[in-house]
Formats: sequence, structure tokens, C-alpha cells
Amino acid sequence: MRTDLAASYGEERLPRYTSYPTAPHFSPAIGADTYARWLAELPSGAGASLYLHVPFCREMCWYCGCHTQIVRRDGLIAAYQQTLRSEIAQVAETIGRRIKVEHIHFGGGTPTIVAPEAFAELMAAMRHAFFVLPSAEIAVEIDPRTLTADMVEAMRLSGVNRASLGVQSFDPVVQRAINRVQSYEQTASVVDMLQRADIKGINFDLIYGLPHQTVASCLDTVRRSLELAPARFSVFGYAHVPTFKKHQRMIDENHLPDGLARHDQACAIANALKEAGYVQIGLDHFARPDDAMAVAFEDRTLRRNFQGYTTDRGEVLLGFGASAIGRLPQGYVQNEVQIAPYSQSIAAGRLAIAKGYGLTDDDRLRADIIERIMCEFSADLGDICARHGAEAEAMLKSASRLKPLISDGVVRLDGDRLAVANDSRFLVRSVAAAFDAHLDTAKQLHSRAV
Repeated sequence: MRTDLAASYGEERLPRYTSYPTAPHFSPAIGADTYARWLAELPSGAGASLYLHVPFCREMCWYCGCHTQIVRRDGLIAAYQQTLRSEIAQVAETIGRRIKVEHIHFGGGTPTIVAPEAFAELMAAMRHAFFVLPSAEIAVEIDPRTLTADMVEAMRLSGVNRASLGVQSFDPVVQRAINRVQSYEQTASVVDMLQRADIKGINFDLIYGLPHQTVASCLDTVRRSLELAPARFSVFGYAHVPTFKKHQRMIDENHLPDGLARHDQACAIANALKEAGYVQIGLDHFARPDDAMAVAFEDRTLRRNFQGYTTDRGEVLLGFGASAIGRLPQGYVQNEVQIAPYSQSIAAGRLAIAKGYGLTDDDRLRADIIERIMCEFSADLGDICARHGAEAEAMLKSASRLKPLISDGVVRLDGDRLAVANDSRFLVRSVAAAFDAHLDTAKQLHSRAV
């Protein structure tokens, strides 16, 4: 991989393109009434995926970029769970029929902070409101420091079959610098509990670019993680945006690695995982060759949504909970970010949408191009544009940011087919950004490209 390119492009602030357009472009012009209409207009055969956001943690990890808050009182968590159940019922009633569901994802915060019986009640509410297919993937994000045996049993009985464990780093120096002290033994114990509960789909989340992190410490974390043999890894670069996430000011910026050091860490992790037999998928995922995500990557059916890379091929994602984002054929919607206004809306019998975005034909075209670039490192612009009634030549002319990428050898054009060079794939976000008609690089809203 080319360090000269990391130096040239690595400091750019760019979206991760889990949606297009991205969330900063959502507007209050899209509200509850629009969402209700969009739900009622869903085709009769449409299925959906469900995302439930639980915005609570027991303590704050200083690197965190999620919408969450620290809570000590379990009563607040219980009340929020009841609100989630009410919202599920409201959305199902607005749709007007019991649509089928193939994917459910619990995110946070710490979803397993809810009581085991409350988690079981949430799952029962979803199964009552929607037709959750027997083959559905049901995934839960887990903080290994707080998971209990009772919660594992509740997950097993509720049909959970995938768990994402936050690991980040096993280096104790790094852990203290980010306020997340989590031993290898804690993580190994949770993996054992999950496997005994027949929850076999286990993912590990790792982060590079953290304070005091080095290539050596990254490789040591990978080595220890491989001993636990997760099915998938997600490897993210730390996004330091203390202007927007005030708690990140607790991190000493003097100990953060620069762009080239981040690049070296990312390369070292990727090479170690590939040498261990994992398939690199897109920008930041790795999976065993027999895993469903690796199969989707090979079959060119991989997709991208707000959880990153996914095997979910559906066009409808229903978001529940404070700050949750949903996607429908007509556009995107996001709930109230703060818990109080979200809960007040639901209690009043109103959908809690605060903002959203209605897709144009041009947005849909660019979204398809960006998704293929992010998922496959290539895009057949002629084919994609033809399906949208557009001309590839006009699209290429509008992508002025593409010219230096071609000159620098990052991108190759063969007719209308675009491909990212193998040694430049770490800049895939820069390539995708060339087709982003809404991009404003003056606003430091996103993480660094490397």
C-alpha cells in the first residue's frame, strides 16, 4: 500500500457512506406526517429490517461516537423499553399489516443494559407486530464487561444468533487512555457463554488510531483476538471529533497517531487477518470464507447500511428508539435524538421523527454508484446509469474530484467501468466522495479518510 497516497489524501474528512445522502443533510422538513405517509405507501409484498437503539451505558468510553448517555437508575431503562414497545406498535399500526422481517439489529449504547425479561418482552413485541421469519438474523451489540449469564439465556430463548463484541484494543495503556478497561479474560468468558448458548455468529469490533496505539499493540490485539476465533471482524479508524462529542476532549490529542501511523496500523491489522484466513470485505470488514458476509462479497450482493457492511438486501429499514434512522424507498427518517422529546412524542401517540430526507432520482443514481464502489471497489457506470435513465459520460464529467485520483493511480477507468487500484483500496471513501453531489469538505463532520 502506498504511503505517498496516505499522506496526500489521509487528512481529508469524509463520510463512511453508510447512507447517501449522509445524515448531516437530513432536514426537519421531513417529519412524522411524511413518515406516516411513506409507511402507508409501502408495497404489499415489502419486507423490512428492524433497528432498535438503546442509548444507555454504565460509563462513557471516551472514544465513543454514538448517541448514548450514562445511566445508573434502572427505572429509566425500564421506562425506555416500554416506550420502544409503544413505538413498535405505532409503526406496525401505521403500516396496516404484519410485514415480514429478515434482520433485527440491537445497537447502542449498550443494548444488553436492559433487564433480561425486558429484552424478551421487546422481542415478543416485535414478533407480535411483525412476521419475523424463522431464518431471520437477530444481532445484538455487546459490552463484554457488563454481560450476564441471565442476559445470555434471554438472548438464546429470544432467537438471537449473532453478537458483536466491542474489543477495540487489549493494550492496557490504550484502554486506560480511552476509559475502557476490558481484560482478555472477560472477553474470552463472554465468547464461551455465547457459544454455549448456541450463538455462533460472533463479531469483534477493533479500532486503530487510538491514543498510545502502535503497530505492535494492534498486532498483539489481533493475535489474542484470533485465539477466540470470531466469525467476523470490523476494524474502524478512530474518529476524533471533540467539537461534536464533548467527552472526546478527555483524550489527549498529543498521544493520537498521525495519518501515516494510522495507515500503518490499518495495513498491519488487515495483513494479519488475511494471513489468518479471513477475507477482506470492503473498507473495514473481515470474515471467514464460509461466513454469509464473505459469500455475499464473492457473489457481489453485499450491501451497506447504517451498521456498515451487511448481507441485508432489503430496501426498508425501520428504526426504533431515540436517534434511530430508518430507510424507506422514498427516503430517510430519523427519530428525535434526545430521549425526552422522543419519549414524549411516542407517549402522545405521535411518530417521533425529527428530520429526514426525500430522495431524488439523482440521489438514487449516485447512491447506487457509491454503494458499489464501497462494496466492490469498482462500479460499472454504464450499467448503473442505464438502469437509472442517465448517461455515464455526464456522470463522469460531474465528478471533478475523480481527476486527481486517476492521475495518482488510485482509480482506473476502462471505458465506463471504474476500478480502485489494489494498492489504493484504503482510499475507497475518497473515490466514493467523487460522486457525492452534497459533499462539503469545509465542514469537519466526518472522520479522516485514513
